[in-house]
Amino acid sequence: MKNIILSLILAFAFIGCSSKSDEATQNAEPKLVVGKSLKGMTLKDQNEKSITVPEDTKVIFFSFSKPTGHACNAFLESKPANYLAEHKAVYVADVSAAPGIIKNMFILPDLKELEFPILLINDDTLSAEYSKGMDKESIVVVELEDMQIKAIKKAKDEKELEKSLNKN
Repeated sequence: MKNIILSLILAFAFIGCSSKSDEATQNAEPKLVVGKSLKGMTLKDQNEKSITVPEDTKVIFFSFSKPTGHACNAFLESKPANYLAEHKAVYVADVSAAPGIIKNMFILPDLKELEFPILLINDDTLSAEYSKGMDKESIVVVELEDMQIKAIKKAKDEKELEKSLNKN
């Protein structure tokens, strides 16, 4: 039985990797560009509640890969529950690349247990728009002023992320 379940999971993993996401990436209009506004940016959080990024937000940081997502989660788990609000920061995790069955059975239930808010990118087209031109192996830190992007930086680990958040 375990072998059958494992085979199904592996099969779904390979089925989930299609060329549709490559096409979406090529045709995507990048959202993370210095000078561009993110006013009205709305995504669902890990509890499926639509959240509009607050107007006073100074930093939005993105994880586009599993390792950066784990680093962000570990960092925020070590902080008080109100850490993001105190730092006028928002965390966005791209979970769109994970196969649906893996997302629904493992990733989303785990994220719901976390005490801090995570906005989720759960769509290939939206993922392409936010990740186009970004280093997906780094935490992408977007500095804002009046919801307009003033700088885009990379953080390789939790220590660099903390520096970025504490300077704002």
